[in-house]
Amino acid sequence: MSALTSVAFTAFGEQVKWADMIGNLLGLAALALGWRRSVLSWPVQLLAGAVLVAAFLGGQAPGMVGKQLVVIVTAAWGWAQWQRGRRDGGTLAVRFASWRERALLVAGAALGTAAVAGLFMAFPKLSWAPWLDAYIFVGTLTAMVAQARGRVEFWFAWIAVDLIGVPYSYTHGYVFSALTFAIYFVLVLLGLRTWWLSTRTARPSTANVPQGVTA
Repeated sequence: MSALTSVAFTAFGEQVKWADMIGNLLGLAALALGWRRSVLSWPVQLLAGAVLVAAFLGGQAPGMVGKQLVVIVTAAWGWAQWQRGRRDGGTLAVRFASWRERALLVAGAALGTAAVAGLFMAFPKLSWAPWLDAYIFVGTLTAMVAQARGRVEFWFAWIAVDLIGVPYSYTHGYVFSALTFAIYFVLVLLGLRTWWLSTRTARPSTANVPQGVTA
């Protein structure tokens, strides 16, 4: 898979590999589709993970492969959640999470970050920056879980990831990566506004409607 790991172009002094470029483009597409509540958001997220697994499988990047395999499994689960709602004839029940659901999300993210960071520190080959890598990885999974459940907090989880990813990438010389995170951030804000407004028009009973989407 040397083609995927080869350099596609250089921007702002940073070499951008084909795998990273394709993965980022698919990630942006998945966010845009999630904004529209399209079921296609999930297979695109799954494909993005598959591209990165294919690129690094057999190489010296077990941490990258492992993380993307977890992302693929989560995307498959989210896809099944939305497809089930479609079969039942429902639409995505977009709403804000209850305080209990928020507490579970925050606690899960905190414990997950600590656990993953501990794993990365125990096996240094898995990550070059254990806490940062764990924060972004677990934050991404938290966002995906909230998205699968149709919770507006999905967007807040992405904001939390971007608020760390943008300045860190920029201050460490990864200007193109920072620009990519910034584009994600704009899409997240637009998606948040759309989902937030949709909660005002949703009927109270939609909280119990089987989850699904319109493609």
